[in-house]
Amino acid sequence: MLEFSAQQIAIMIQGQVEGDASVTVSNFGKIEEATAGQISFLANPKYEAFLYSSAASIIIISEQQQLKQKINATLIRVPDAYAAFATLLSKYQELKAQQLVGIQTPSFIAATATLGANHFIAAFAYIGEGAVLGEHVKIFSNVVIGENVKIGNHVTIHPGVVIYADCVIGNHVTIHSGSIIGSDGFGFAPKEDGSFQKVPQLGNVVIEDDVEIGANTTIDRATIGSTIIRKGVKLDNQIQIAHNAEIGSNTVIAAQVGVSGSTKIGKNVMIGGQTGLAGHIAIADGIKIAGRTGVTKTFTTANMTLTGYPAAEQKQSLRSQVYVKNLPELEKRVQELEILVQQLSQKA
Repeated sequence: MLEFSAQQIAIMIQGQVEGDASVTVSNFGKIEEATAGQISFLANPKYEAFLYSSAASIIIISEQQQLKQKINATLIRVPDAYAAFATLLSKYQELKAQQLVGIQTPSFIAATATLGANHFIAAFAYIGEGAVLGEHVKIFSNVVIGENVKIGNHVTIHPGVVIYADCVIGNHVTIHSGSIIGSDGFGFAPKEDGSFQKVPQLGNVVIEDDVEIGANTTIDRATIGSTIIRKGVKLDNQIQIAHNAEIGSNTVIAAQVGVSGSTKIGKNVMIGGQTGLAGHIAIADGIKIAGRTGVTKTFTTANMTLTGYPAAEQKQSLRSQVYVKNLPELEKRVQELEILVQQLSQKA
């Protein structure tokens, strides 16, 4: 178990200590539940009352936070408490990962596979022929690395992940449990008799640097060429990325989104949960797509917000929703007008 003093933590997050700089912690806790030996933080003013009652040994707070009562914990003041706590969690995770080194048994590593320095291969992992793993790669139990897969440095692959043959994974990538990288795209050609002939999927998946992929997400290999996840992309759990799709750099996608084949999503795009995107369309840079939106066509204007089904610019979509809401009343008025017109026609 890792243990750090307040002074050591302050150096990590570039903060200033108030109180006993030698006090140590070995775990994290929410400010309302933390106990002695744990570190917590205060970022939301709604939780300020817990600052004075918390049993945490160390609490990270904002430089601007004014104290109204005496506090027993050692404080570390930083410009942004939430960001500093996130940085601390990341550093702690990295240090824990550094302790994992070596190869557990039973596991299978092909004779032609290449492993970089400071690797960790857990029991029941499989690494296929010609696979190349960089330095500081962590492979956990029941992971399957296919033939000729290339994996960069500082990559963590959690239990149950399958990476099919010929896929390429960049540096500083995290893939969470149950994800499938490089399975066949959904390609079937209709035949005259009504049946379907499978179209071989000969491409691969390329995942660039600094990508995180959530649990049970699937990314299909390209028919020809590559399905590409660009640098800095963050994918939530249970997302489907179809063959030959491309996700632009620093795009974030929430859970249960489906991206159809050959769709190109720009950089810095934000996509809400349960959104569906049709195939062979393009989404411009910086677009925000609200949850449960159905995107059926290309949008070329950057930084707009889309919502509804079919997707439209937010203001236009909201106006349409108002019209739909008023349809029963409009129908009633039309019926009344029809009756009035009929009566006037009879009098004429």
